Amino acid sequence: MSEEDIRATRLEKAEQLKQLGMNPYAYRWEITHHTEQLQAQFVDLPSSEEVNIDVAIAGRIMTRRFMGKLAFATLQDETGKIQLYLDKQAVDDGMGEIIPNAFKSLDKLMDIGDILGVKGTIKRTQKGELSVYVKEFAILTKSLLPLPDKWHGLTDVAKRYRQRYIDLIVNPEVQQTFRRRAKITAGIRRYLEERDFLEIETPVLQAEAGGADARPFVTYHNTLDIQLYLRIATELHLKRLIVGGFEKVFEMGRIFRNEGISTRHNPEFTSIEIYQAYADYDDMMNLTEGIITTVAQDVLGTLKINYQGQDIDLTPPWRRVTMHDLVKDATGLDFTTFSTVEEAKTACKNAGIPDVDEHTSIGKLLVLAFEEKVETTLIQPTFVIDYPVENSPLAKPHRSKPGLVERFELFIVGRETGNSFSELTDPIDQRQRLEAQAARKAEGDLEAQGVDEDFITALEYGMPPTGGLGIGIDRLVMLLTDCASIKDAIAFPLLKPEKPDSDQISSESPE
Repeated sequence: MSEEDIRATRLEKAEQLKQLGMNPYAYRWEITHHTEQLQAQFVDLPSSEEVNIDVAIAGRIMTRRFMGKLAFATLQDETGKIQLYLDKQAVDDGMGEIIPNAFKSLDKLMDIGDILGVKGTIKRTQKGELSVYVKEFAILTKSLLPLPDKWHGLTDVAKRYRQRYIDLIVNPEVQQTFRRRAKITAGIRRYLEERDFLEIETPVLQAEAGGADARPFVTYHNTLDIQLYLRIATELHLKRLIVGGFEKVFEMGRIFRNEGISTRHNPEFTSIEIYQAYADYDDMMNLTEGIITTVAQDVLGTLKINYQGQDIDLTPPWRRVTMHDLVKDATGLDFTTFSTVEEAKTACKNAGIPDVDEHTSIGKLLVLAFEEKVETTLIQPTFVIDYPVENSPLAKPHRSKPGLVERFELFIVGRETGNSFSELTDPIDQRQRLEAQAARKAEGDLEAQGVDEDFITALEYGMPPTGGLGIGIDRLVMLLTDCASIKDAIAFPLLKPEKPDSDQISSESPE
């Protein structure tokens, strides 16, 4: 049968349910237990034993098998699965005042995918399967479309992301990922709140996109007649709160960057940014370790995890090493010895580093060498510290290393998971750096920031010494749930619209 034929048949069954006086789209069902509770409560119930306890459960029918006067079905709710034991006499007796020949009607009108409510008692079958011995039932929602074949499942990767609701139904491990994600985000908030951090929401629509090097999404407000940007970071508004007198603030929320899509990048993602007055990037390293190790221990029960076949040890303290030292170890290049950009370019070319001609400073070439030769090798948790000033327009100059700033990025399994600065509090220096960014923007750099004049004004009122930290929530979830792609860690990732008259998107990369 085609999907259209199945849908038509099921619509007819919905009409038949109405004729029997049963609403195929019910209003409510009183639940006394979930399947996980029942499986745990009666784990020791012997085979062929029945417990005279009234239970009422509800969920989706995943399998059904009718055999004369006996039938079995598998009901799946949010917590798990349990077998339904359907005896014709028991069902007809229990439903006699509601519908005649109830058992036969159930056989005729119930399909895999329907949401069913049942009442009954508990028994374990002769074959040892814990079951609800059904006395009453109601088809609470009639499913019009068939679930994927149970033997092959939902294997089309693009369709899994596009129709996540089906993915969640047929792949229980996907539900587990998002349960863990919820625990991770709740655990982070709990950790910070226990240390007197306050979460304050900041604007998503901004007149000036700042706080990061990223191409923004552009929108327009009709009433105000102004162009606005979806935020690329929460940084500049959270810093305004520090200026205003708050000492510990954070926000966990959506960030929007008009960039490419890959296994590591989604244009809409979740991050947390944290700012603490009277602290620096060393304090932020300690805070980062504390957040991630506490959440990992709470959610997974261990600090030794496996990610895509690689053993990762999150036990602190984590390695702390400068970008200069890492590049020198990997390539033999000592960027502290180069006196001109051309000298650095020549050395990079000799070391096999591509695209060097696009970069205009020694600092940018250092970062390029790091990204090409080092980044993917950082499997165990590593704080890469002390970045070039050219790549960090919002970070404070290093107190002892000219040309560098007090910044770190945390790398785990070869990808950036966190980013932190000793925040720049000098308004004159900040203006000069943002004006340099604005000049790049005017020359066509789509990722360069402009000058946020109100933010500069805020700094001129005075911001205390501050440590700032950002952690990519999606990448942290990937790590702690063993997801190979960021799309597996986001419930509804951004996808290219489906082509008309096509069941599959051949151009949609599974990455």
